[in-house]
Amino acid sequence: MVHFYGIYGVGAVIIIVFANYFNKNNFTLFLGGYIIGSTTEYLTSFFVEVILHTKWWDYSNNILNINGRVCLLYSIFWGILTIFLVKKFNPFLDKVIEKIESKIPRKLSKGILAFMIIFLIIDCVATCYAQDIFITRMVIKNNIETEDFKRREEEYKKLEEKEHLTKFVNKHWNDKKMIKTFPNMKIEDKNNNIIYLDSLLPEIQPYYKKIFEK
Repeated sequence: MVHFYGIYGVGAVIIIVFANYFNKNNFTLFLGGYIIGSTTEYLTSFFVEVILHTKWWDYSNNILNINGRVCLLYSIFWGILTIFLVKKFNPFLDKVIEKIESKIPRKLSKGILAFMIIFLIIDCVATCYAQDIFITRMVIKNNIETEDFKRREEEYKKLEEKEHLTKFVNKHWNDKKMIKTFPNMKIEDKNNNIIYLDSLLPEIQPYYKKIFEK
């Protein structure tokens, strides 16, 4: 099962939706993308931490960051991305979609769009569930004292009792798959110590060279 980082798609869609309000020149596009992208990134990070009790990224070591959720460097990237997205990519994509729609029935095109939306929603839910299971597995196996340790302990026992689900998890959401998909995932224990989950599995190497060290 393939998982996507929803933040990129969500950020791009929101930028396109509000582009008309700041699409005067490259400067206003940059500024609008800077603000909208940063806000989206911050809120996504906040809700992921509240709901999943983990972090998908952390900019704490980067200069001019806000709670490790956003930082100056990546906010600038959002601004640059917005210029490219609104001026180049989205117009090109609109032309491609228009050509496709002219060659297939309207009902079919709507069906394809509905399928893609449903697929992405299912993938998002499955990704959140997979992350929660992975965190639970790491917490229990490594005896990490988290605020929700008892809940995770109960969930882990229930999972082990379900043979078919356990086989599915071991095949599709195993440690290697999760670390390679979310290499910067981390949790916080009762003593407010930050624990990067890839440090618990040193034999699994990330698929990229890290620029910023932890």
